[in-house]
Amino acid sequence: MDIIKKHDFVEIEYTGKIKEDGTIFDTTYEKVAKENHLHGHDFGPVVICIGEEHVLKGIDKNLEGKETGKEYNINLKPEDAFGSKNAKLIQLMPTNKFKQQNIQPMPGLQVNIDGIAGTIKTVSGGRTLVDFNHPLAGKELLYHVKVNKKITDDKEKLTGYVKLSLGTKDFNVEVKENNAKITLKTDVPEEAKDGISKKLAELIPSIKKVEFSAERKAKNK
Repeated sequence: MDIIKKHDFVEIEYTGKIKEDGTIFDTTYEKVAKENHLHGHDFGPVVICIGEEHVLKGIDKNLEGKETGKEYNINLKPEDAFGSKNAKLIQLMPTNKFKQQNIQPMPGLQVNIDGIAGTIKTVSGGRTLVDFNHPLAGKELLYHVKVNKKITDDKEKLTGYVKLSLGTKDFNVEVKENNAKITLKTDVPEEAKDGISKKLAELIPSIKKVEFSAERKAKNK
């Protein structure tokens, strides 16, 4: 067992639920996800760097000083999770605005208005009330977190960090003589590459150079 310190890389598994009603909304376990009709991302253990808020900040803060190889129940107040409700983000809008986009507004419907996600609360008298707060804003949450192990291998650290930073696993990593090469299968903005390189230099000092390259596609004969 190891004591977890800031900037340690650890592998964790977790399940998150709303404290009020026990609704499970987040998990790394595929079986739990299927049982609760959760879709949309890969399942399995994830590698995070403590202090970088790769998970909700309340989880991040709580794990520092804990031991690896153990399981923890973490109670998160709204300010350590998705924040408190902001009344300014609850807005009345003309119902016609939705109908012009062939959307039939109804309570509970998730909508995207000018690039901002929201949830319709009520529809009445030609007006529709939309809540642009995060759906879990104002909610107290419960997380069960299992800390499997501390990651010491530089390639594992780098792979975990890049996966979380880019939100994809479409890349390959090679580490040779303190140099890292990340081969991308999708386009990534240069600003993102620069940011990742600088952060990796800070978090994994043994990596002296990070190089990005694009995967070469086979030419048709």
